[in-house]
Amino acid sequence: MGAAGMGLSNDLRERVVEAVVLGGLSRNQAAAHFKVSIASAVRWVKRFQTTGEISPAPCGGDRRSGRIEGHRDYLLGLIRRSPEMTLLEIQERLIANCGERFAVSVLWRFFDRHEITFKKNSACRGTTTRGRAKSTPGMVRGAARSRSDETRFR
Repeated sequence: MGAAGMGLSNDLRERVVEAVVLGGLSRNQAAAHFKVSIASAVRWVKRFQTTGEISPAPCGGDRRSGRIEGHRDYLLGLIRRSPEMTLLEIQERLIANCGERFAVSVLWRFFDRHEITFKKNSACRGTTTRGRAKSTPGMVRGAARSRSDETRFR
């Protein structure tokens, strides 16, 4: 049996699926015969029967941002009309007007993907350095930064 998380060859997948679909073996019998887990045999046969594919599905990637992207026009229009809004206020508006609840981190990632950042206001800033001009709070679109050079913390 392969190590956990280790990909198995398409040839092995094909032989297991063929043994079940054409050879008449049960998934359990095919798994025992080819020395793979029963769960893998079940998954491979199910994938073949539903999609016609034997190769593994792509791993990783974003699977959940589609839900918030469905509210793209509303969110972008909202901050265009009220650039001073905080992420918490945006979250409350989404709940009240759209009936959708998103974590603040989801909202932050949405705006980051669309290159929209929020400047901190003076209430959040604490002490400031002398001689440094205070910037106006609000939204900044297309901040001048390279996404590839940036260190990201999650």
